[in-house]
Amino acid sequence: MTTTTHSFPAQRTNEPLTRRERVILAELDENTTLEEIASRLFVTRNTVKSQVRSVYRKLGVSNRAEAVECARQFGLR
Repeated sequence: MTTTTHSFPAQRTNEPLTRRERVILAELDENTTLEEIASRLFVTRNTVKSQVRSVYRKLGVSNRAEAVECARQFGLR
C-alpha cells in the first residue's frame, strides 16, 4: 500500500503532509475540540494531538489559527 503525500508551498520543512495530516488540518477550526475531531475520525484525543503537533511542525506554525489560515490558503477549508 502506498501513502500519498502532498507538499504545500508554505511548508517550513521538506517533509510533506501525510494524507491523515491533511485530514486533520481540514478538520481544525477555531471552535472544534480535539475530542470532537477524534470522535469523528474514530481515534483517541492523544492520536489527534500528536498529528496536530506534526502538522504544526511541518507547516512551521505554532497555533491553531495559523494552521487554519494555511488550510484556507491550500483550499482545505
